[in-house]
Amino acid sequence: MTTRPHVVIVGAGFGGVEAARALSRRPVDITIVDANNHHCFQPLLYQVATASLSPADIAWPIRGIFRHRRNVSVVLGRVTGVDRAARTVQTDFGAIAYDYLILATGATHFYFGHPEWEAFAPGLKRIEDATRIRRQILLAFERAEISTDEQQRRRLMTFAIVGGGPTGAEMAGAIAEIAMHTLKSDFRRIDPRRSRILLIEAGPRILGALPTALSDYARKSLERIGVEVRTNAMVTACDANRVVLGDERIEAATVIWAAGVAASPAAAWLGAEHDRAGRVKVAPDLSVPGSPKIFAIGDTAAVDTAGQPVPGIAPAAKQMGQYAARVIAAAVEGGVKPAPFRYRHYGNFATIGRRAAIADFGRFSMQGTTAWMLWCIAHIYFLIGARNRLMVALTWIWNYATLKRGALLITRG
Repeated sequence: MTTRPHVVIVGAGFGGVEAARALSRRPVDITIVDANNHHCFQPLLYQVATASLSPADIAWPIRGIFRHRRNVSVVLGRVTGVDRAARTVQTDFGAIAYDYLILATGATHFYFGHPEWEAFAPGLKRIEDATRIRRQILLAFERAEISTDEQQRRRLMTFAIVGGGPTGAEMAGAIAEIAMHTLKSDFRRIDPRRSRILLIEAGPRILGALPTALSDYARKSLERIGVEVRTNAMVTACDANRVVLGDERIEAATVIWAAGVAASPAAAWLGAEHDRAGRVKVAPDLSVPGSPKIFAIGDTAAVDTAGQPVPGIAPAAKQMGQYAARVIAAAVEGGVKPAPFRYRHYGNFATIGRRAAIADFGRFSMQGTTAWMLWCIAHIYFLIGARNRLMVALTWIWNYATLKRGALLITRG
């Protein structure tokens, strides 16, 4: 008797889920290991953090996704290492043997040598991060309402977002909309429209990876809705009451980190060569050098195609997951190994607020209402399941028509 090859996939993000889907109809057995029981659509996490959507709108149980794929098993656990010699994955509940291993462990927040800042400036990578930030934003207004000290009120109603990339720009715009529209009539002693929202970027412009014209449009759009954009401003200190930019101290009760990411410890597990962000340097077929049956994908891998680094975005992770699955399928079934991985870029999006977004497709770009509508369509399309697509679409229509948000809940824990 012969047994089918066992593929272990660590991480159920975009890359891991895509790899499992592609392999689920191949003659292999698959085990997905993740510390969470759900897959999260990270591009919309900021909408959970700003009370536009509920967590269930953008997350799905992993077991539910693969309910009808009988060769896919899901294990809830935390990976602690990889034994390349024994071909096992070490977890907090024991070892799992593999024939092929796909590491799709994603990335975490990076504080540029100041990990202590994380306690005061949460990042946005998980559902727990989003609900924590939502709670912090809404509590700031509640505490300002009952405060009798004007200086404390100003601090509570100051929101600083560190990092001028897509996440930071989208978060700043969403908080401005909450303050200027959603909550403007909900309080009696404070006027939320007097909130101060800062977007802080160390570089010369926000959305620096996009063309200058789009970056300028985004800045003007944010400033139009009340966001104070600070460029060439580097954070030098941060605590529960303030953020410091060089010699300038800004009193702020809420600081949100969107400035940097670092890869998971996968490179340390493998003892593999990695880049400055901790991403594993992989071969052209996404395998780990010296271990042709181990693959690193998504934010776990440092990949160059056509002389350009592959960006750490969802479409790239999905493409890597599909590619790694094809390489494994070819090896298992005796097929022709695919050509080296090549990333296909389909565009960059960022929404800045109500009817304002930008889209860059390389050869051409767009901005304004048309880009905003395209952003909405694209994000609804890539959600998993008809129920979630319908719920998000209806929620966005309601939010647009009423200027209200339906998830204004302060939850504990």
